[in-house]
Amino acid sequence: MTSKRSDYATGVILLIAAALTYSTAGIFTKGVVAGAWAVIFWRGLFAALFTTAWTLQQGSLRAQFGKMGRAGWAVGVIGAVGAAAFIPAFKLTSIANVALIYAAAPLLAAVMAWVAIGERITRRTLIGALLAIAGVGVIVSGSIGSLNLIGDGLALVMTLVMATIMVIYRVYPETPGAGPSVMQSLFLLPPSFIFGQPLQTAPFEIAILAAFGLLFAIASVTLAEGAKRVPSGQTALISALETPLAPLLAFLVFFEIPSTATVIGGAAVLFGVLYSIRVEKHQGTVAKQKGAEL
Repeated sequence: MTSKRSDYATGVILLIAAALTYSTAGIFTKGVVAGAWAVIFWRGLFAALFTTAWTLQQGSLRAQFGKMGRAGWAVGVIGAVGAAAFIPAFKLTSIANVALIYAAAPLLAAVMAWVAIGERITRRTLIGALLAIAGVGVIVSGSIGSLNLIGDGLALVMTLVMATIMVIYRVYPETPGAGPSVMQSLFLLPPSFIFGQPLQTAPFEIAILAAFGLLFAIASVTLAEGAKRVPSGQTALISALETPLAPLLAFLVFFEIPSTATVIGGAAVLFGVLYSIRVEKHQGTVAKQKGAEL
């Protein structure tokens, strides 16, 4: 009993650490002068190196890369599109907008799985998804007529990409996570030279972006390990901590104050997500798939 409690406590700590780490994406991106493509390049390069090193240490290199299959390659390609939208989104709109729009991904995935593969969706989950979609609409409406609208659009692209990846993992659960994650980073290295100038990045900022890549590689591992030790409903609930944490960190570091539309829309998104998690937790069927992390 004591061993199980200790294992559970370790899992909770790992999940909280992962949520806190994921919530810092906007801080890292906005905290450097380097352009979006330079951030994509250096973050992706170091994340790929660290993740590959981890698979080597685990002795799972062949399993992660040799058994990707079509689903794994699809995750890599689709994930690259998402990452190419995710980082610029932070440069073009508020961190709160990106975080709150992105929070709708699990619910959008549930709807997409229902439409595409006929996966059962509960009535309350559907209601939660509709609330989240409405909330995203309110957030985006507050950016009409400003540059933020482009950033919101990119955040929405990333959200749809992540929802698609979640569906792929539901259909092909044997698909590895680390291999596709590394490939999506590598796919973006050549375009980074076409659309940006990563080699002109200041050494100090390269060090910051190296930390960015390392932390996110670690977060992917801690999320996976934590999820093994904590019931799925609680895993989803703890993972949802990143949504309010991101705007809070943005306020503390950059003094970003969310707009009225963001607050109202964000409340709708959070309510929809938490409402869905509560229901699914009761049924014991929730699974939040972060798989190929950005």
